[in-house]
Amino acid sequence: MPKVLISDKLSPAAVQIFADRGLEVDFKPGLKPAELREIIGAYDGLAIRSATKVTRELLDAAPNLKVVGRAGIGVDNVDVTSATARGVVVMNTPFGNAITTAEHAIAMMFALARQIPEASASTKAGKWEKNRFMGVELFGKTLGLVGCGNIGSIVADRALGLKMRVIAFDPFLSEKRAIEIGVEKVELDDLIARADIITLHTPLTEQTRNIISREAIARMKKGARLINCARGGLVDEAALYDALKSGHLAGAALDVFETEPATSSPLFALENVVCTPHLGAATAEAQENVALQVADQMADFLLTGAVSNAINMPSVTAEEAPRLKPYMELARLLGGMAGQLTAAQDGAIAAIRVEYEGAVAELNLRPLTAAALAGVLTPLMGAVNMVNAPVLAKQRGIEVAETTVERSGEYQTLIRLTVVTDRFERSIAGTLVAENKPRLVAIKGIAVEADFAPHMLYVTNQDKPGFIGRFGMALADAGVNIATFHLGRAAPGGDAICLVGLDGPMPDGVLAGVRKLPLVMQATQLAF
Repeated sequence: MPKVLISDKLSPAAVQIFADRGLEVDFKPGLKPAELREIIGAYDGLAIRSATKVTRELLDAAPNLKVVGRAGIGVDNVDVTSATARGVVVMNTPFGNAITTAEHAIAMMFALARQIPEASASTKAGKWEKNRFMGVELFGKTLGLVGCGNIGSIVADRALGLKMRVIAFDPFLSEKRAIEIGVEKVELDDLIARADIITLHTPLTEQTRNIISREAIARMKKGARLINCARGGLVDEAALYDALKSGHLAGAALDVFETEPATSSPLFALENVVCTPHLGAATAEAQENVALQVADQMADFLLTGAVSNAINMPSVTAEEAPRLKPYMELARLLGGMAGQLTAAQDGAIAAIRVEYEGAVAELNLRPLTAAALAGVLTPLMGAVNMVNAPVLAKQRGIEVAETTVERSGEYQTLIRLTVVTDRFERSIAGTLVAENKPRLVAIKGIAVEADFAPHMLYVTNQDKPGFIGRFGMALADAGVNIATFHLGRAAPGGDAICLVGLDGPMPDGVLAGVRKLPLVMQATQLAF
């Protein structure tokens, strides 16, 4: 059974879920990087929070690793690029701590508006400074959301309940969705100029790093307030300090910092700054939720192939997984055959087209296309799987296209894969027969009904009398046993295909002899 390592502190319930699902699980939080690298090679799955850093070096030491599960939303402690290149699925739990994080942002907003931390410290010090702590109402103020996804939309809902006006900047927010949740969609410059309070709810990427820059802060309203419960690095902290010190901004509330743990910062010395130590997801409910979710997601993937909340792979629900499995296998086999034939002819792939006809056209196609790409690229590039195949194809400038035809043709369901190179174009088609068994039905437009076998010999030849006898005799003389034999031809006397199932690999010398037979144009040994 698959083996999972939990290397950060997760709820004991997560350990129990893995065990109950039949997985072998080790709970070892607090490992040093070198200690983790030493043992990671034995595991199929790695469950983490924010402490473990999944680096390229760690992935290099993990040849069996199939999935990394992050209990929480942020994956900036995971080298997703290296994980994808190695075919490792990276999952998170974007919904388990959404309410908790949104509530923390609202709490920070109240703390800023009424100066609650400073007033509390003053009162506890024996002072009674009623006139010193003059706050502002939130009623009627304009709240600007930078990011309006799951957490941002919850913040918007709470703010609307406080009778605030809410505006949002999010490139992925549609006008329809904005209307549904009651916010006004605006551009970033407009939001910065209009908002009384700005709260950040966007991931940290190269595009969002320092999205609240010195220039952006200068354009903010005098007396505006800034909240960041998302990710450190979204705000230019030096510029924020200057704006708070000068009085341009009235206050800031920060739960995250560019460098964490944040044990020192000039911002800590300012009275108009509220700071918390990355507490956005720090509630008992959230910790339990994300731990349970990541355990279930990883177990589903390792046991059934279901993919939920993956950063680098199309989702496949637990309900879809068993239905998609035979189609994914068919796509992989078709791709594997196309890739082996392409490698044999040394062609540089320019495009890969996958056509889905009939029943298959109604399914979730992204995993099927990913499986087909993995099949094509593996013979050409080595270790390729559904995770890294789309990325590798894009990196090499291979155009990938999907087309669907919902009506059934000759077959109730059909997948046709076409590889276009700088020298030729070849299509291979297959279907599913009894008990969802993959079957070849056409190669290069020539009908040929054949089951896939672990070892096969693919021969193209001219359809002339005597060829089959000479070909069979050549294999017999070499001691090669024929398990299955399938023929197809474009027209009498024209191009023909001979597809032979073998009991095992064929010696190179025998293959070379087949290629020298009269009428043979191509002979390629295939393995699946």
